[in-house]
Amino acid sequence: MDLAGRDQRLDADFEEVFRIGVLEGEDWEMFGTVMHVAFDENGNLYIVDGGGGMSLGDGTRVMGLGSDGTRVLVYDASGNFLREFGTSGEGPGEFNMPAGFAVMRDGTTIVSDFGHRAYQLFDANGQFLRMVWGSEGGGPGGMARDLLADPRGGAVFTGSFGSGVAMIGDAGPPTSRPIARLGLAGEELQTDTVVEAWLAPREESDLEFPGNISIPEGGRAMLATALGGLSQPSIFEPPLLADVLPNGGIVYSDSSAYSLKVTRPDAGEVTRIIRRPIQPEPVTPRIEREYREKQERKQQEAARSGGSGGSMQIRLFTPGGRNPGGLNPTIPLDMPEPPYYPELSVLRDLSTTWDGSIWVCRRGDEPESDGPIDVVTPDGSYVGTFPTDATEMPDAFGPNGMAAFIELDEFEVARVVVRRLPAAVR
Repeated sequence: MDLAGRDQRLDADFEEVFRIGVLEGEDWEMFGTVMHVAFDENGNLYIVDGGGGMSLGDGTRVMGLGSDGTRVLVYDASGNFLREFGTSGEGPGEFNMPAGFAVMRDGTTIVSDFGHRAYQLFDANGQFLRMVWGSEGGGPGGMARDLLADPRGGAVFTGSFGSGVAMIGDAGPPTSRPIARLGLAGEELQTDTVVEAWLAPREESDLEFPGNISIPEGGRAMLATALGGLSQPSIFEPPLLADVLPNGGIVYSDSSAYSLKVTRPDAGEVTRIIRRPIQPEPVTPRIEREYREKQERKQQEAARSGGSGGSMQIRLFTPGGRNPGGLNPTIPLDMPEPPYYPELSVLRDLSTTWDGSIWVCRRGDEPESDGPIDVVTPDGSYVGTFPTDATEMPDAFGPNGMAAFIELDEFEVARVVVRRLPAAVR
């Protein structure tokens, strides 16, 4: 399906329903770092508050991974506080390195808990239901951070969304980015790969394992073997963008082009490709130089503030024993600069509404800036475009046109603003 190349303007005239988040007030309206937001079918808003210190300072939010004080707060469709659940600990129903979150339409909350090596399920009232055990390691069948709720219930989807470091297996560098459906009906995770998304070719990173750090006996060889198989993405590598449609199908983008692939539910077969004639921009020597200078400034600022500078940081955690989930000191690794991908991707973000519209954020004027947001339908109809800076991408869509936006006020205080979208863009 080829859409028109000329933008048709949409006005971001959204009605505000309510907002939550203050500097001083009741405990239920003060947040440390808002990690995740979601709605259930009744319009109740779920906010995962990760406590303090889990933001990178540039708007990027990092999932818990050991953050004490992680909790889930629930509000009704008018913003009235209903309940709170979640406490740190090692027992069932307690958070021990929570890393990913999803809310089903019936209000069941899924927490990917790395410390327990399990997915914890809570009912609509916040009561612990049970654990579903994942396998050791990450990726399909293991523990995942990025969770997308299946609107039909009973499962979540996960994948290597965005760009990131990948592990190289026995067959060499990875050649695809799978999107998997994780079934939660039994005691153990049921994994089914539904999409094999394209991945730009990668090479094994040539890094040197540091010799002056203290690692328990036997751990050095194991860690050296693991780190010898790291695969870095190229700079500006096309991210994997994906979300779930109301029927359980997937819409995703896996290249630098303006190309949205729509699949059948569960089968993974691409039934439609939606395109616009908007071309990627070549990566020029000027863009490479400006990117390198920007990274150097970030490293200098990090070093001045006591950070790691340009080193990659890894941290081992204890999966069991006397201190399950306990964190060990970080280990700095100097990795070589990856190559540059030859072009800048057209798309930067993608999300679907409860009614099935697809919101697509295009790249802005700068290589790593957000630009206009297109709204299209799964059948390939173009609705229109919100101009740059007219609106941010919602952090969550809900029923009846509700949308939640995570914001910071003038005092850097986290808040969540819920707005209602016009019928045309739901």
